[in-house]
Amino acid sequence: MGKARRRRQSEGEDLVVQVDGGLAQLVPDRDRARGWTLLIDGAPQSYVDLDDPEYLSFEYQRRLGHVVDLCAPAGKPVRAVHLGGGAFTLARYVAATRPRSTQQVVERDAPLVELVRSKLPLPPRDRIRVRPADARDGLAKVPDGWADLVIADVFSGARTPAHLTSIEFLDEVRRALAPGGIYTANIADGPPLPYLRGQIATAAARFAELALIADPAVLRGKRFGNAVLVASDAPLPVAELTRRSASDPHPGRVQHGRELRDFTGGAVPVTDHAAVASPAPPPSAFR
Repeated sequence: MGKARRRRQSEGEDLVVQVDGGLAQLVPDRDRARGWTLLIDGAPQSYVDLDDPEYLSFEYQRRLGHVVDLCAPAGKPVRAVHLGGGAFTLARYVAATRPRSTQQVVERDAPLVELVRSKLPLPPRDRIRVRPADARDGLAKVPDGWADLVIADVFSGARTPAHLTSIEFLDEVRRALAPGGIYTANIADGPPLPYLRGQIATAAARFAELALIADPAVLRGKRFGNAVLVASDAPLPVAELTRRSASDPHPGRVQHGRELRDFTGGAVPVTDHAAVASPAPPPSAFR
């Protein structure tokens, strides 16, 4: 797991461990007895409440949670692939809200996986398999048409690797998805949003239906932030996504159809040859 050092804090004890992706820190929540935040090199990655896996603290995780809630009838088990593990927040959420679901988590940082498994263990009954592999390599091992849901939330050094941003990557996603399955991704960008627009154009080249959920200030190019992209070949539950996102503690806006096409502007799909990592967040992003 790497060499760890502990530091006492007034409300508990945090754990700092060197992992492949940087310095991982598990910080206890002063307000929730078994709540923990995972940071990598100071950047918040995940929040988990071991007593309440349905609690989603981060804005973008709540938006991904809305997609999970609406990807199938309430409570119905699904087959889900999570690209990027973090503290397995969304996998825990799927297991809690859709019992008997079968899930695969692909996370390349083996020391991080060991840290999370040891300090924030997954209940054995939750049927979550964790595969230590690169996200694209792990996705290639998913059987054709197996997944009802593919969730991409992959960051290395606070940036999404370039090889997870291309049409060729989305071809692998489509291969793994069952007919009518949903792909959703956490995308981070800042003004003037060229990376986000390129990711929308790339998804539009491979999926018939798209929606985007984000803070209105992010969509207006006022600040750096996260956007959740939702894609499928089947109609998306746009009206309910809109209602749920608008009622969040930090309301999000949903763009769809012509509005989303206009937002994309003249962006072109990204290929492996032209792909670049997502932009690094500014220092002010985590203050």
